[in-house]
Amino acid sequence: MSLNHPASKFPKLEGDTPAIRLFSLLEVIAEKDQYFSLQDLVQELGLPKPTLHRMLQQLDDAGMVQRDGDGRHYSTGVRLQRFAEKLLLNSTLQGARRNVLRALVAEVGESGNITSCAGNEVLYLDRVETPAPLRFYLHSGSRVPLHCSASGKLFLMQMTAAQRKRLLVPSALEKYTEKTLITREAVEAELQRVGREGYALDVEEFLPGLTCIAVLVPVGQAKSNLAVAIQAPSIRFHGERIMSCLPALRQAAQALADIEEDNYPQEKTDRNRKTS
Repeated sequence: MSLNHPASKFPKLEGDTPAIRLFSLLEVIAEKDQYFSLQDLVQELGLPKPTLHRMLQQLDDAGMVQRDGDGRHYSTGVRLQRFAEKLLLNSTLQGARRNVLRALVAEVGESGNITSCAGNEVLYLDRVETPAPLRFYLHSGSRVPLHCSASGKLFLMQMTAAQRKRLLVPSALEKYTEKTLITREAVEAELQRVGREGYALDVEEFLPGLTCIAVLVPVGQAKSNLAVAIQAPSIRFHGERIMSCLPALRQAAQALADIEEDNYPQEKTDRNRKTS
């Protein structure tokens, strides 16, 4: 294969062994939010087509990527997605996060979640239940839809219009209750409100009798893939009671942000330099 550009134009797959180079290729793939072809990778990386074909075949055989559509395009495989989710669930930050969540639940008296966006779903990274006898039992690792959950609306709100268009197709907008928003126009209007007000609500849109309020964990100017939420039975969680929890929820979000920042010392140093 002949290339018209010098090799330095292309990003390099780092690694001295085949295994590490495969991992480097996975890092490239993990950054993509749409299907990609073998030819796309050839043009992006400048590597010989047979080399990349062999690497993709190895990853396909291992379940790390999978063929989609016409058989010429790929996306991340189930095994790779599960690997990423396990990293999130078993992070060493989990203990510190749980302390924040416990304090929030103790203050507001209702169950709390820490969530992340995983593909087209919301993944519960952690959950602390209220001691109240009337409650909804969920657990870490639970998954809920994006379009009808408070955390999901926050994640959707941050996405580009093209990303949302791919996710908010009619077949994905399943109706779970009479209050579920099931058209893209209705969801987009709701996301406009979420963006203005800085919090999201799910008032019996996913489960009858369940109300939830959520805020993003702030990460400066970047997009956040972490949210914190309070859930409770609608019979005791409505109106002013919901909004009275917002200050504590935002305080918990900031505490979680501080934990994240403390574990990225270089980024913290860079931000301090920019503001000094």
